[in-house]
Amino acid sequence: MALWLLWLLESAPGSAPAPQPTVTILIWHWPFTNRPPELSRDTCTHYGMASCRLSSNRSLLASADAVVFHHRELQTLQSRLPLDQRPHGQPWVWASLESPSNSRGLHHFRGIFNWVLSYRRDSDIFVPYGRLEPYSGPTPPLPAKSKMAAWVVSNFQERQQRARLYRQLAPHLQVDVFGRASGRPLCANCLLPTVARYRFYLSFENSQHRDYITEKFWRNALAAGAVPVVLGPPRATYEAFVPPDAFVHVDDFSSARELAGFLVSMNESRYQRFFAWRDRLRVRLLGDWRERFCTICARYPYLPRGQVYEDLESWFRA
Repeated sequence: MALWLLWLLESAPGSAPAPQPTVTILIWHWPFTNRPPELSRDTCTHYGMASCRLSSNRSLLASADAVVFHHRELQTLQSRLPLDQRPHGQPWVWASLESPSNSRGLHHFRGIFNWVLSYRRDSDIFVPYGRLEPYSGPTPPLPAKSKMAAWVVSNFQERQQRARLYRQLAPHLQVDVFGRASGRPLCANCLLPTVARYRFYLSFENSQHRDYITEKFWRNALAAGAVPVVLGPPRATYEAFVPPDAFVHVDDFSSARELAGFLVSMNESRYQRFFAWRDRLRVRLLGDWRERFCTICARYPYLPRGQVYEDLESWFRA
């Protein structure tokens, strides 16, 4: 009874907690463009985060609660750090969704950033490329399959592990290759329906690093309705995000030929088991930078004050 009365008192009109002050996040340079999207004062409410304001107006530097710097623009010198204008104690956020192999110049940023926003699970602000969410609606029908395996690749380099593995697989497995590297580019709206016709998709990351699982897994395979054949971090990392029977990991096989044999000889009953998760879960793609930056506000009250990454490069390459 006491607990029930306490609940009534807490939920009574006028007893709501005081509104939280608005947290202002300044984006110093919007990722990959000189033209940031329109940012209204309620942008973050669309992602379930109130009292959070995003802005790309650099005149707010002196008053912003945190400032975000995206690494690509720092790396290419499109943007520079306003070190001489930095207010005392203002948290600066280093943001990147690229792998360490594609992140140059990190040694320039010793002792500058307080927080990290990245796909790494141990980041201060963790922003994966996607996730599975509970779903109670009808199970979506699986697209009809007429072909074996697909791979979409734009930057094919022979030195990469994924290129070597593809060369080893190709004699034993029919793989249709799309993307700029193959001369068969796919339009943005063509990718998912094209991949949906295939039983398997080669979700090969361009480099293998801790927690580095990109849209090649979430969008190109799972969202398209193909079984991902993954080359990336260890199996245990994938299993932290999806059921263990939702993908095929190349590390489970002693050779590319053995992997190909497993895929080619698979019967329909075994194949369908890869999609059991679709009865209760669905893919949520997290590709909007506005949502990613709004996540800072959700984490803001819990982020460590006074923390400094003295050696950002060593941390990121660990």
